[in-house]
This record gives sequence, C-alpha cells and structure tokens, in this order.
Amino acid sequence: MDSPTAYFHWGFIVISVPNLLVIVGMVVLFAVALVVPFPHGKKDDDGDR
Repeated sequence: MDSPTAYFHWGFIVISVPNLLVIVGMVVLFAVALVVPFPHGKKDDDGDR
C-alpha cells in the first residue's frame, strides 16, 4: 500500500495499472452480459410461455 504503482503509457494516455485492470474487467463483464442469453421460462404445450 505504501509503494508507488506502475503506470501504463500509451501516447498521451497515462493510467495506473490497477485502474486499467478494473476498466478492462468492467468492459469484459459488460460484453459477457450482452452475449449470455437470459434464462427462459418453461414453454406450454402450445408453445407459449
């Protein structure tokens, strides 16, 4: 906690590595939430839910 953190330099963008990991994790979680289908209810005999 008392040591300085590493920074990622990319052009004019400078961000700390822990903050970059949090942002990447949130983007990945958002992408997974878009791809994973919602659970569906059981269908009746006539095909309705």
